[in-house]
Amino acid sequence: MPACHFLNRLIVGVTVTLKGSYKHNQRCAKQTWILSLASFLRYHEWMKSVELQRLTASEPLSLEQEYEMQRSWREDADKCTFIVLDTERWSGQAGMDEDCMVGDVNLFLTDFDDLALGEIEVMIAEPCYRGRGFGKEATLMMMFYGVTKLGITKFEAKIGQENKASTSMFRKLHFKEVAVNSIFEEVTLRLDVSEQEKHWLLEQTGHVEEKSYRDMKLQNLASES
Repeated sequence: MPACHFLNRLIVGVTVTLKGSYKHNQRCAKQTWILSLASFLRYHEWMKSVELQRLTASEPLSLEQEYEMQRSWREDADKCTFIVLDTERWSGQAGMDEDCMVGDVNLFLTDFDDLALGEIEVMIAEPCYRGRGFGKEATLMMMFYGVTKLGITKFEAKIGQENKASTSMFRKLHFKEVAVNSIFEEVTLRLDVSEQEKHWLLEQTGHVEEKSYRDMKLQNLASES
Protein backbone atom coordinates (compact mmCIF):
# COMPACT_ATOMS: atom_id res chain seq x y z
CA MET A 1 0.00 0.00 0.00
CA PRO A 2 1.42 3.43 -0.87
CA ALA A 3 1.86 5.53 2.20
CA CYS A 4 2.00 9.26 2.43
CA HIS A 5 2.51 12.19 4.66
CA PHE A 6 3.08 15.70 3.38
CA LEU A 7 4.37 18.67 5.28
CA ASN A 8 6.78 19.94 2.66
CA ARG A 9 6.75 22.39 -0.15
CA LEU A 10 6.86 21.58 -3.78
CA ILE A 11 8.32 24.05 -6.24
CA VAL A 12 6.03 23.95 -9.23
CA GLY A 13 7.61 25.55 -12.24
CA VAL A 14 6.25 28.81 -13.55
CA THR A 15 5.20 30.70 -10.43
CA VAL A 16 4.30 27.97 -7.97
CA THR A 17 6.25 26.03 -5.41
CA LEU A 18 4.75 23.10 -3.60
CA LYS A 19 6.00 21.65 -0.39
CA GLY A 20 4.87 18.21 0.68
CA SER A 21 5.47 14.88 2.34
CA TYR A 22 4.13 11.42 1.74
CA LYS A 23 4.98 8.57 4.09
CA HIS A 24 6.45 6.32 1.45
CA ASN A 25 8.46 9.19 0.03
CA GLN A 26 9.92 10.39 3.33
CA ARG A 27 13.32 9.66 1.85
CA CYS A 28 12.82 10.40 -1.83
CA ALA A 29 10.86 13.60 -1.20
CA LYS A 30 14.02 15.19 0.11
CA GLN A 31 15.58 14.60 -3.28
CA THR A 32 12.57 15.33 -5.42
CA TRP A 33 10.68 18.21 -3.87
CA ILE A 34 11.46 21.43 -2.11
CA LEU A 35 11.18 20.59 1.54
CA SER A 36 10.86 22.46 4.81
CA LEU A 37 8.46 22.55 7.74
CA ALA A 38 5.16 24.19 6.98
CA SER A 39 4.01 27.18 8.97
CA PHE A 40 1.26 25.97 11.28
CA LEU A 41 0.49 29.53 12.33
CA ARG A 42 0.04 30.76 8.76
CA TYR A 43 -2.19 27.82 7.92
CA HIS A 44 -4.17 28.40 11.10
CA GLU A 45 -4.70 32.05 10.13
CA TRP A 46 -5.86 30.99 6.67
CA MET A 47 -8.49 28.68 8.05
CA LYS A 48 -10.02 31.41 10.20
CA SER A 49 -11.41 32.86 6.97
CA VAL A 50 -15.17 32.34 6.77
CA GLU A 51 -14.91 32.39 2.97
CA LEU A 52 -12.31 29.60 2.92
CA GLN A 53 -14.32 27.57 5.42
CA ARG A 54 -17.31 27.88 3.10
CA LEU A 55 -15.39 27.07 -0.09
CA THR A 56 -13.57 24.11 1.44
CA ALA A 57 -16.45 22.83 3.61
CA SER A 58 -14.17 23.14 6.65
CA GLU A 59 -14.85 23.82 10.30
CA PRO A 60 -12.75 26.30 12.31
CA LEU A 61 -10.12 24.57 14.43
CA SER A 62 -8.14 25.71 17.44
CA LEU A 63 -4.37 25.92 17.08
CA GLU A 64 -4.06 22.74 19.15
CA GLN A 65 -6.49 20.93 16.85
CA GLU A 66 -4.53 22.22 13.85
CA TYR A 67 -1.32 20.77 15.30
CA GLU A 68 -3.04 17.45 15.93
CA MET A 69 -4.37 17.35 12.38
CA GLN A 70 -0.92 18.07 10.95
CA ARG A 71 0.60 15.41 13.21
CA SER A 72 -1.91 12.82 11.99
CA TRP A 73 -1.12 13.77 8.40
CA ARG A 74 2.53 12.97 9.03
CA GLU A 75 1.70 9.59 10.53
CA ASP A 76 -1.28 8.42 8.46
CA ALA A 77 -0.57 6.36 5.37
CA ASP A 78 -3.45 7.73 3.32
CA LYS A 79 -2.92 11.50 3.20
CA CYS A 80 -0.68 13.77 1.16
CA THR A 81 -0.44 17.54 1.46
CA PHE A 82 1.74 20.03 -0.37
CA ILE A 83 1.94 23.67 0.68
CA VAL A 84 1.98 25.94 -2.37
CA LEU A 85 4.67 28.62 -2.55
CA ASP A 86 5.16 31.52 -4.94
CA THR A 87 8.34 30.39 -6.70
CA GLU A 88 9.35 33.86 -7.82
CA ARG A 89 9.16 35.25 -4.30
CA TRP A 90 10.80 32.15 -2.83
CA SER A 91 13.74 32.17 -5.23
CA GLY A 92 14.19 35.91 -4.88
CA GLN A 93 14.59 36.07 -1.13
CA ALA A 94 16.52 34.30 1.59
CA GLY A 95 13.93 34.78 4.31
CA MET A 96 11.25 32.52 5.72
CA ASP A 97 9.37 30.18 3.39
CA GLU A 98 6.19 31.15 5.22
CA ASP A 99 6.33 34.58 3.56
CA CYS A 100 5.85 32.85 0.20
CA MET A 101 2.98 30.53 1.15
CA VAL A 102 -0.03 30.70 -1.17
CA GLY A 103 -2.23 27.70 -0.33
CA ASP A 104 -2.16 23.91 -0.36
CA VAL A 105 -3.00 20.88 -2.50
CA ASN A 106 -3.98 17.49 -1.08
CA LEU A 107 -4.29 13.89 -2.18
CA PHE A 108 -6.15 11.28 -0.12
CA LEU A 109 -6.45 7.52 -0.49
CA THR A 110 -10.12 7.05 0.33
CA ASP A 111 -10.75 3.48 -0.87
CA PHE A 112 -8.38 0.84 0.48
CA ASP A 113 -9.94 -1.66 -1.91
CA ASP A 114 -8.75 0.55 -4.76
CA LEU A 115 -5.35 2.08 -4.02
CA ALA A 116 -5.15 3.48 -7.55
CA LEU A 117 -7.89 6.00 -6.67
CA GLY A 118 -6.92 9.33 -5.15
CA GLU A 119 -9.17 12.17 -4.01
CA ILE A 120 -7.56 15.50 -4.88
CA GLU A 121 -8.29 19.00 -3.62
CA VAL A 122 -6.61 22.38 -3.90
CA MET A 123 -6.92 25.65 -1.99
CA ILE A 124 -5.40 29.00 -2.93
CA ALA A 125 -5.77 30.76 0.39
CA GLU A 126 -4.21 34.12 -0.43
CA PRO A 127 -6.85 36.14 -2.35
CA CYS A 128 -4.31 38.07 -4.45
CA TYR A 129 -3.08 34.77 -5.96
CA ARG A 130 -6.47 33.53 -7.12
CA GLY A 131 -7.28 33.54 -10.81
CA ARG A 132 -3.59 33.53 -11.76
CA GLY A 133 -3.11 29.85 -12.53
CA PHE A 134 -1.60 28.80 -9.20
CA GLY A 135 -4.38 26.32 -8.45
CA LYS A 136 -4.17 24.72 -11.87
CA GLU A 137 -0.38 24.43 -11.73
CA ALA A 138 -0.44 22.98 -8.21
CA THR A 139 -3.13 20.47 -9.17
CA LEU A 140 -1.21 19.35 -12.25
CA MET A 141 1.88 18.87 -10.10
CA MET A 142 -0.01 16.77 -7.56
CA MET A 143 -1.53 14.69 -10.36
CA PHE A 144 1.94 14.21 -11.84
CA TYR A 145 3.21 13.12 -8.44
CA GLY A 146 0.30 10.74 -7.90
CA VAL A 147 0.63 9.11 -11.31
CA THR A 148 4.42 8.83 -11.49
CA LYS A 149 5.28 8.17 -7.84
CA LEU A 150 2.22 6.48 -6.34
CA GLY A 151 0.59 4.59 -9.18
CA ILE A 152 -2.63 6.61 -9.08
CA THR A 153 -4.75 5.99 -12.19
CA LYS A 154 -8.03 7.61 -11.09
CA PHE A 155 -8.64 10.99 -9.50
CA GLU A 156 -11.78 12.33 -7.84
CA ALA A 157 -12.49 15.89 -6.74
CA LYS A 158 -15.38 16.80 -4.42
CA ILE A 159 -16.28 20.47 -4.72
CA GLY A 160 -18.96 22.66 -3.17
CA GLN A 161 -21.70 23.43 -5.67
CA GLU A 162 -21.19 27.17 -5.30
CA ASN A 163 -17.43 26.95 -5.95
CA LYS A 164 -17.78 27.54 -9.67
CA ALA A 165 -14.14 28.58 -10.16
CA SER A 166 -12.81 25.28 -8.79
CA THR A 167 -15.33 23.24 -10.78
CA SER A 168 -14.36 25.07 -13.96
CA MET A 169 -10.66 24.49 -13.32
CA PHE A 170 -11.07 20.74 -12.84
CA ARG A 171 -13.17 20.52 -16.00
CA LYS A 172 -10.30 22.16 -17.89
CA LEU A 173 -8.09 19.37 -16.52
CA HIS A 174 -10.43 16.84 -18.21
CA PHE A 175 -12.40 15.89 -15.07
CA LYS A 176 -16.05 15.01 -15.67
CA GLU A 177 -18.98 15.28 -13.26
CA VAL A 178 -20.09 11.87 -12.00
CA ALA A 179 -22.29 12.64 -8.96
CA VAL A 180 -24.14 15.39 -7.10
CA ASN A 181 -24.74 15.24 -3.34
CA SER A 182 -27.64 17.55 -2.54
CA ILE A 183 -27.29 16.98 1.21
CA PHE A 184 -23.67 18.16 1.37
CA GLU A 185 -24.20 20.47 -1.63
CA GLU A 186 -21.19 19.16 -3.49
CA VAL A 187 -20.39 17.68 -6.87
CA THR A 188 -17.94 14.86 -7.55
CA LEU A 189 -15.75 15.06 -10.63
CA ARG A 190 -13.57 12.22 -11.86
CA LEU A 191 -10.68 11.60 -14.21
CA ASP A 192 -9.59 8.15 -15.34
CA VAL A 193 -5.95 8.37 -16.38
CA SER A 194 -5.85 6.49 -19.67
CA GLU A 195 -2.63 6.31 -21.65
CA GLN A 196 -3.84 9.31 -23.64
CA GLU A 197 -4.56 11.29 -20.46
CA LYS A 198 -1.22 10.30 -18.97
CA HIS A 199 0.56 11.50 -22.10
CA TRP A 200 -1.32 14.81 -21.86
CA LEU A 201 -0.45 15.15 -18.16
CA LEU A 202 3.24 14.54 -18.82
CA GLU A 203 3.14 17.16 -21.56
CA GLN A 204 1.58 19.68 -19.18
CA THR A 205 4.26 19.02 -16.55
CA GLY A 206 7.21 18.76 -18.92
CA HIS A 207 8.77 21.85 -17.31
CA VAL A 208 9.06 20.15 -13.92
CA GLU A 209 12.56 19.85 -12.50
CA GLU A 210 13.61 17.70 -9.56
CA LYS A 211 15.93 19.59 -7.25
CA SER A 212 16.86 19.22 -3.61
CA TYR A 213 15.47 21.79 -1.21
CA ARG A 214 18.81 22.22 0.52
CA ASP A 215 20.69 22.93 -2.70
CA MET A 216 18.13 25.47 -3.88
CA LYS A 217 18.02 27.18 -0.50
CA LEU A 218 21.81 27.45 -0.48
CA GLN A 219 21.66 28.82 -4.01
CA ASN A 220 19.20 31.47 -2.86
CA LEU A 221 21.41 32.42 0.06
CA ALA A 222 24.46 32.64 -2.19
CA SER A 223 22.67 34.90 -4.64
CA GLU A 224 21.71 37.24 -1.80
CA SER A 225 25.27 37.54 -0.50
